[in-house]
Amino acid sequence: MTVDPNAATQDFPSPEPARGRRPQAVGYLVPALVAGAVALALGAYGKVHDPAGTAFNLAGFNSTGAVKSWLATAAMGFAVVQLVSALMVYGKLPGPSWAGVLHRWSGRVAFLVAVPVTVHCLYALGYQTYEPRVLWHSVLGCFFFGAFSAKMLLLRSERLPGWLLPIVGGLVFATLTVVWLTSALWFFRTFGVTT
Repeated sequence: MTVDPNAATQDFPSPEPARGRRPQAVGYLVPALVAGAVALALGAYGKVHDPAGTAFNLAGFNSTGAVKSWLATAAMGFAVVQLVSALMVYGKLPGPSWAGVLHRWSGRVAFLVAVPVTVHCLYALGYQTYEPRVLWHSVLGCFFFGAFSAKMLLLRSERLPGWLLPIVGGLVFATLTVVWLTSALWFFRTFGVTT
């Protein structure tokens, strides 16, 4: 039996090629659910955990508050590098060819520096709401790690709309900024810029 390659073999339309399809909303559901789960888990742990009062201290610092504030300031500095390098990557600012590498590594360092701050906040202080500044700090601190988790998951997604990653990245940056303003900047203004 011979097969004619030009003969019609089916009487229904062929499926649309995969590369032409737009991503479905369900593809964004997983990062959103993970973001919510991370934020809620951190908040729940901070709320039910009995605060220990201290989690760590580093030699050369007078208090754990100073350690936390300086580490948070370092994380914020690397987050600013993230913002500037993202603007370079997206062509909004002129930049070197290695702006993408700078963006990835500054993000990694910012995250690694922020982790001990978060551990200290959750373990030593817990989730607190006794005044508006502290409430905003607690809520947005948990939200930051949820939004960061969503951003990391979205980086691996295929066929993202061009606007999505900058919006989520901007949300992560804005959240970290408010977290820094309600903690490290408050500490420096209240107790002075000390180590």
